[in-house]
Amino acid sequence: MSNEVINVAKDKMGKTMSVMKKDFASLRAGRANPQCLDRIMVDYYGTPTPINQMGNFSTPEPRILQISIWDTKAIKDVEKAIQASDLGINPSNDGKVIRLVFPELTEERRKELCKVVRKKAEEAKVAIRAIRRDANDQIKKMQKNSEITEDDQKKAENDIQKMTDGFIKDIDAAAAEKEKEIMEV
Repeated sequence: MSNEVINVAKDKMGKTMSVMKKDFASLRAGRANPQCLDRIMVDYYGTPTPINQMGNFSTPEPRILQISIWDTKAIKDVEKAIQASDLGINPSNDGKVIRLVFPELTEERRKELCKVVRKKAEEAKVAIRAIRRDANDQIKKMQKNSEITEDDQKKAENDIQKMTDGFIKDIDAAAAEKEKEIMEV
C-alpha cells in the first residue's frame, strides 16, 4: 500500500524533472536550437498553432536556424509571432524559408540566462519537496488509520527522502550542465 504512494510520488517527481529539462532546452545558449521556438504560437487562420507544427527546421550553420513553412501564405504570420516572442531575434525570409540568425551572447546576457537556469532549478526543487511532503502526509494518514505499521511508515518516509535527495541531486547536475553550456559558447 505504501509502495503505491511512493510510486505516485516518483512519477510526479519524474514529470517535474522533465518539465524543468524542457524549460532548459527552450533557453538559447548562442547556438541555433529549434527547441527555443517550442513555446511560440502562431495565429494560423484564427487558431493558435505551435510553430513546430507548421514546418521543418534545419540548422545549416551553428548560429542559423532555417524554418521551411509548409504553407507559404503563413510565412508573414510566423514572422510576426517570432518578433512578438521573447527571443529577441529578427527573422528574415526569402519568400520560401525563414532564417533566424542567433547573435553571439554577451557576457551580461549569459549571466542573465544563468540566473534564469538557477530560478527554474529552484522552482523544480520546491515542487519536488512539495511532492515529498504530500507523500509523507499520505503515509502518516495511512499509519494513523492502521493501514500500515509504524515500521512501514518509517521505512516509506526514508525511501521517499532518498528518492527526493536523488531528484534534487539530478536537478543540481542538470542546472550546472546548462550553466556550463551557456558560459562556454
